[in-house]
Amino acid sequence: MVEPVEDRLGQLMAAAQRGDAAAYRQVLRDAVPAIAAAARRRGVSADQVEDVVQEVLITLHRARATYDPTRPFLPWLRAIADRRSIDLLRRSGRQAGREVHDPFAYENFASDHQDADNRLEADDRAQALRRNVADLPAGQRQAAERLGLAGESLEEAAAATGRSKTALKVNLHRALKGLRLRMGVKDPAGEGDDV
Repeated sequence: MVEPVEDRLGQLMAAAQRGDAAAYRQVLRDAVPAIAAAARRRGVSADQVEDVVQEVLITLHRARATYDPTRPFLPWLRAIADRRSIDLLRRSGRQAGREVHDPFAYENFASDHQDADNRLEADDRAQALRRNVADLPAGQRQAAERLGLAGESLEEAAAATGRSKTALKVNLHRALKGLRLRMGVKDPAGEGDDV
């Protein structure tokens, strides 16, 4: 039974090589079951067999001139199908090697990614704050740097700058108000212009 199919496909392919379009369409149609069987034999999963069939038909189209009509057609076709099946299995194996199928890993990645985003955002805000503090008037800048950024106490800042605690408080208040405006931060206390 294989013999007549083999002969018929070989004859159709020879006719297709001579330009017979109907014979070529028939070869493509009749080759599909043999291609699918070869793919399954190679271990291609059922959901990927159609991909192999399409790849083989494309290769068959491109390589049709290389078929020797004096030789059997099915072994030539199966060799192409085997190669395309192996190509697909290799690609799938490489993809599977790169892909992670662990829900815990996804959760950790998302968490780590969010932490990294938060750190970058905090660094950006800190740099923007430093730039804006540097642009403040001298008295406000000094109060913001010593009391806000360096974390000095009022006594320490007053001793280091020679300014009164009251002057430092007023300058710090004005510096914070100016920084909120520059950085687009709403005043958390809802304070007005009382100083």
